[in-house]
Amino acid sequence: MLERLNQAMEHIERHLDQPVDVVELARIAVTSEYHFRRLFSALAGIPLSEYVRRRRLTVAGAEVLAGEESLLDIAVRWGYGSNEAFARAFRAVHGIGPSEARRTRAALRAQPRMSFRLVVEGNTSMRYRIVEKDEFRLVGRKARVPLVHEGMNPAIVAFVRGIDQETVRRMEALSDQEPRGIVNVSDDLAGSRAEGTELDYWHGVVTGADAPEDMASLPVAAGAWAVFDSSGEFPQTLQYLWRDVFTQWFPSNPYQTRPGPEISKVRVSADGRQADAELWIPVQRA
Repeated sequence: MLERLNQAMEHIERHLDQPVDVVELARIAVTSEYHFRRLFSALAGIPLSEYVRRRRLTVAGAEVLAGEESLLDIAVRWGYGSNEAFARAFRAVHGIGPSEARRTRAALRAQPRMSFRLVVEGNTSMRYRIVEKDEFRLVGRKARVPLVHEGMNPAIVAFVRGIDQETVRRMEALSDQEPRGIVNVSDDLAGSRAEGTELDYWHGVVTGADAPEDMASLPVAAGAWAVFDSSGEFPQTLQYLWRDVFTQWFPSNPYQTRPGPEISKVRVSADGRQADAELWIPVQRA
């Protein structure tokens, strides 16, 4: 998998001055466009579009300093229709405009070419199982919240605290299948998974029952789920598990994500410091 991802990275470099063809990149990596975008963001830490933008402006920066071509020629080559558009993008990456950079021979910022390699850290293994589930519903309350990579998410904390205990009890009574009890669900995430991008957060249950009038419902298609579990400090154990699934498990296993919500069940200790976490990711054979 990593070898195919690196072949896709080489393709990006060979066609850096052309529009990004994600369909072709996914074909090279032998995966879906959907999975390629998510896997790249998880491994690289930035969205694919942002990486390509930085790489283009890194090469453009070298051409600006070389002084052999007009700024407009450089701008057009790298996909900008005017000097003004090029200058705005250039300044966003380098902190200085191209004209000033050329005149003063300023120091610029560079985005190195990226490649992926396997680094073995520690001696722990990931516990997982594959579960086939029929169609079901998520029933509960939902809110649109920003994505937070580390630490508590204040928007989610405030949302959950606003759900009264009677509503929670009625939710729990609807739970009739795995994962049982109250679950936390992320859906409709931006492909980049960048910090601050929004997602639908659900606080509810997995069920075959209809939703009460005061609750939302999300139908979920039948399919396979990869189920992971981990224990440790809260909330890091779940956040690190999420990270490790996408950066370690997917690159080394013959599965890819498929569209669908990501479900987590967390049991927090009485003092709020430790947690047992279970993560359900919709998958299909690669």
